[in-house]
Amino acid sequence: MASTLLFAEPTGVDRPSDASSLLYAEHEKLLVSRGIFEAGLMPAGAPLDPYAVKGASGGEGFGSKGKGGGGSKRALLKIQAKVIAKVLKERGIVRIDNVLNPSLADAIRREVYDLRKESEDAIAEGTLNPKSVFADVLLTHNRRDMTLPIGPPWTKEALSRILLESPVGLTIESLLGKKALLREWSCLMSDPQSQRQVVHPDTPWQPEPVLFTCFLALQDVTIDMGPTVWLPETHIQAAHAKFQDESGPKDRLLGSTSNVLGILPKGACAIFDSRLLHCGGSNLSEQSRALLYCSFQNPLVTNPGNPGSIRSDLIGKWTLQELSEDLKTFKPVSLTR
Repeated sequence: MASTLLFAEPTGVDRPSDASSLLYAEHEKLLVSRGIFEAGLMPAGAPLDPYAVKGASGGEGFGSKGKGGGGSKRALLKIQAKVIAKVLKERGIVRIDNVLNPSLADAIRREVYDLRKESEDAIAEGTLNPKSVFADVLLTHNRRDMTLPIGPPWTKEALSRILLESPVGLTIESLLGKKALLREWSCLMSDPQSQRQVVHPDTPWQPEPVLFTCFLALQDVTIDMGPTVWLPETHIQAAHAKFQDESGPKDRLLGSTSNVLGILPKGACAIFDSRLLHCGGSNLSEQSRALLYCSFQNPLVTNPGNPGSIRSDLIGKWTLQELSEDLKTFKPVSLTR
């Protein structure tokens, strides 16, 4: 996903010049060095714990119908969403488990990597412009931010589970309203040997929340896979002011602020405020790390300050309410092979 520190690599069929590529390569080396420095500066992180709403779990997980039928399930989700929204306002980050069941996460993971291969093959053949499929990402080496369609059964099944069968949709509605706009729909893939990013927000600080992003783990995210690092409570103006001051306050902020790690079980999600400081870690494992994600934009914010990772035909097309209503008509199909 794009960040406010993005220096986009010139990629694809319209690469402007070798000089531009060399300039980017040098810039990326500086970012890698800075990321390594920040890793040594920051305190050890603790795993991001799941947030449980006391007395409101129902004991059946978000994907089940519940003993009391659809009405009681939605009432339960509303209770959960209200509490989760409060945590997001205060900390800027929260984890919710069991948004996707493991078999669905596995099926979606296969689909996104198949789509990636098809897209990369077409790009190599010169029949596809990479910008129509791959978004800019901070530190491009061994990383792909692949924008996704809405229409194939697996994408609708994923969105249905996220927005209708878990507290995520109602949490976004509680924070941004029903007219919140789908800003991003993509999959971030960090392959083995991808480097640690520098700490960054996804959007500059604004008085109102800009975006809320939901990361879905399509496999268990272990410590050696370079989980996302978030700095809770840094979505506020005071933290951003220090972060922008390169004369010393920025490093003191990073060195003195606790952080949490996105060590997530398969199917879990992390929702975070786009103003929150965070970074992707270095993948030292032998497995690619895939995070399916969507983000919704505050309808009161006209300029988020950064481009979204979304296909051009989906820009401005779906509000949360419209997408949710459309998904209610979707009939799940078997995604197993």
